[in-house]
Amino acid sequence: MTRPLFTGVAVALVTLFDDDGEVDAKATAEHAATLVELGVQAVVVAGSTGEAATLTDAERTALLAEVRQAVPSTTPVLAGTGAPSRRQAAALTRAAVHHGADSVLALSPPRVSDARPYYHAVAEAAAGRPVLAYHYPQTSPPGIPIELLAELPVQGLKDSSADPDRLLAEVAGYRGWLYVGSSALLALAGPLGCSGAVLALARDRLSKLLTSINARVAVRLQPSRATREVPNRSATSAFKPWGKFRLMAICASASAS
Repeated sequence: MTRPLFTGVAVALVTLFDDDGEVDAKATAEHAATLVELGVQAVVVAGSTGEAATLTDAERTALLAEVRQAVPSTTPVLAGTGAPSRRQAAALTRAAVHHGADSVLALSPPRVSDARPYYHAVAEAAAGRPVLAYHYPQTSPPGIPIELLAELPVQGLKDSSADPDRLLAEVAGYRGWLYVGSSALLALAGPLGCSGAVLALARDRLSKLLTSINARVAVRLQPSRATREVPNRSATSAFKPWGKFRLMAICASASAS
């Protein structure tokens, strides 16, 4: 297995919007830069947490360009490029690579049991950039069967299924980079030898990300873009996302290998 794109914790960024419901790419980028300063190892732009399905191509490009400029060149920026069809996913991947993505994270297509042609198209479009397959059957069923993982032309996998039995099977049989996407399985990630985690968490205290984490985590929750109908509750460039703010304590371990 080649050296992972990153080890430790990456954050799947929320997309911030202004009072008119328009994407605030600069505020999103500033938020990403803050997280990197706090110790986050990589960021994902326009993933499922970033409401990618509601974004136009121009909005995706603006977000990616601003985030790439705002964070250090040594911090990997991943672009979400999953789509219902391989044609769409390939087009999104080409655009992401062209605008500076270091890697792409491609959610498996819905209602497709054999995703090999889909990922072949994404890998070709990535033109040598690492591709992470994304298994999230709750959002895009049926997901990726374990027996197909070794046949996919990808460098790694993000698994957000929160299924511990599947994670054990992946660790035992998959040789690519393995990232957990569920906070429920974080405590297993390091001891099992996973490369790290990609989480929808905005952290306010981080320590020793490459070995172990004992942190208080700030989780900022926003409703979907389609429900943003109350102007005074909109996210603003001052980073005041509406929704509940809560602190939760987690104890996790991330592999340093």
